[in-house]
Amino acid sequence: MARIDQVIPSLASRDAIGVHTLALSEGLRARGIDSTIYYGNATPDVAALGQPITDLARAGKRHLLYQSSIGSPVFDHFAARPEPKLVNYHNITPARLLAPWEPAVGFEVSLGRTQLARLADVSGLAVADSYYNEGELHDLGFRTTAVVSLLIDMKAKGVLPDPAMSEALRARKAKGGIDLLFVGKVSPHKAPHDLVKALSLYRRLYDPMARLNLVGSPLGSRYLPSLQGFIDELGLSDAVFIVGSLSQEELESYWRNADVFVCASDHEGFCVPLVEAMGHGIPVVANAVAAIPETVGEAGVLVRNKTPLSLAASIHRVVTDKTLRSRLIAAGHARAGSFDHVSSREKFVDLLVDAIN
Repeated sequence: MARIDQVIPSLASRDAIGVHTLALSEGLRARGIDSTIYYGNATPDVAALGQPITDLARAGKRHLLYQSSIGSPVFDHFAARPEPKLVNYHNITPARLLAPWEPAVGFEVSLGRTQLARLADVSGLAVADSYYNEGELHDLGFRTTAVVSLLIDMKAKGVLPDPAMSEALRARKAKGGIDLLFVGKVSPHKAPHDLVKALSLYRRLYDPMARLNLVGSPLGSRYLPSLQGFIDELGLSDAVFIVGSLSQEELESYWRNADVFVCASDHEGFCVPLVEAMGHGIPVVANAVAAIPETVGEAGVLVRNKTPLSLAASIHRVVTDKTLRSRLIAAGHARAGSFDHVSSREKFVDLLVDAIN
């Protein structure tokens, strides 16, 4: 019987790559292909769905697929194995965007790119989750590649909002002002500081009551205090809310409260929250770099030069131009609908079946 085991540095239930990895295993098993996930570490709620990397040597004949997104000692276990190898690439942030703030994370991503390059000559197939990421694979010398979207239901809205959170957000909105939303790691490469600058100018030019909500956990320990100090220095402590990681119900409250989704990130290999925003009918204003234009398509306002004025003016147009806003909402729903995780799973499994036969 055919077997494809996956190797991943970290398996987490609320991480996009973790959810994707679990979905791929389900798809393989549904096709009659045995599959086990081996991880370096795992969150308690999904640990039983895989095995520690130290158990990797116990299985028999198979192919191994590596989930590549960061440098990890787990890679050494994978690389040392004699089995035929496959790669699933989710992008690795350039070290220059992280190292000045978090040197340890900068080292990890730099190591990740070095490790990925080592697989170029031994990989039978490398699957990327965007054409932008596939381009990086080509640059590293990977010869057989394909593109399949993440196996995540990015347009699902089955979760009900948290009642208490929704009431608090409604009460705040009743005082006036629009709500801008960003969802993602509070990290220097995602540039929430540029969103803070844009909000400061937006409040001076258009809406003195506007707010910015930053939803996501911080990366490391240095950037968040600096960001908070910057917010305080600009006198925006009552307008910028860094709310950390939320439950799905609490996050749903923020989705339903938002007027515009904003993204000033300097690097994205895909960016799932962009699709989630479009699926929730929230117009998108985003920095046109890396894979962001590919993910958004024609369903958002893409800013080629993310100065505070460019971002603020784009946000104002999306808020005030009803025709544009309606068009973006309709296009966003259609764009989100194009990322169908069921058909993507079938495509991914088909590619793997062809690769191992």
